Amino acid sequence: MMIKATDIRRGMVITIEGTNYVVVDFAHHTPGNLRAKVQTKLRNMNTGTLIDKRLRSVDEVEVPYVETKEYEYLYSSGDEHVFMDTETFDQLSFPPEVLGTAMQYILPNHKVQVMFVDNKPVSVDVPASIDLTVVDTPPSIKGATATNQYKEATLENGLKVQVPPFIGPGEKVRIDTRTGEYIERVK
Repeated sequence: MMIKATDIRRGMVITIEGTNYVVVDFAHHTPGNLRAKVQTKLRNMNTGTLIDKRLRSVDEVEVPYVETKEYEYLYSSGDEHVFMDTETFDQLSFPPEVLGTAMQYILPNHKVQVMFVDNKPVSVDVPASIDLTVVDTPPSIKGATATNQYKEATLENGLKVQVPPFIGPGEKVRIDTRTGEYIERVK
């Protein structure tokens, strides 16, 4: 199947010159009166190396058949992260290059979508946002709710994010998994 370069999204698998790549990052550029471009950062599925590739907006890229399965995160031991297929209960451990930055947003027993090309795992897709509990943060200052100054908070999975001053320990916050930024307090 062929798609336009402007339809490329993060986590997608594309084929360029016979090699499969996972889209790690992308950005659309439309400079003034020049032609639009799509700047991508791609991870080679065979070697794991990262490359930068610029495509014209009118270019078409091939998208191979991708099978998606649901897996549940079980545990980690060193660099090994073990997941279980929710249908067959088979356990697999994925290499760090497949997981990318996804592990900082996954807690035990969370479900994720794993993409396979030719029965080989290529990418783990986490939800766009995740709710986590604040474990540690400096105390809030009275009257500081009107300012736009943020403070650092440590979440239950060890992730550190900037939160508004009124957020305290024990509260749940919603984090954007694409940017790692605070979205809102969860009631």
